[in-house]
Amino acid sequence: FANLVGIELVSASPDCVEAKLAVRKEHCTIPDILHGGAIMALADTLGGMATFLNLDTGASTTTIESKTNFLSAVPLGDTALAQCTPVHRGRKLMVWQTRITRGDGKLAAIVTQTQMVL
Repeated sequence: FANLVGIELVSASPDCVEAKLAVRKEHCTIPDILHGGAIMALADTLGGMATFLNLDTGASTTTIESKTNFLSAVPLGDTALAQCTPVHRGRKLMVWQTRITRGDGKLAAIVTQTQMVL
């Protein structure tokens, strides 16, 4: 899915996952701004990756909750930059915050998600 959407991984460690998404026409809503669902897909992908990097061998994960605050639009042709860091890393639940900024550095969205460890 990440490849289909065009998410490009920048770096990944148990403490931080970073990626970017070049905003294409097919990612946009009217009037040519990044669709909220694309922002949420970017953040969910990073939260899942971050959790995976913190799992014990044989464990898996699933998203059980996600909340997004949309703060500014990301226009067509820009790049959404995402950084996902831990809020809580427990045995059964992990909570991650993903900050998404525009190319000019302005904060576009903050996504907080909870991942269940299976």
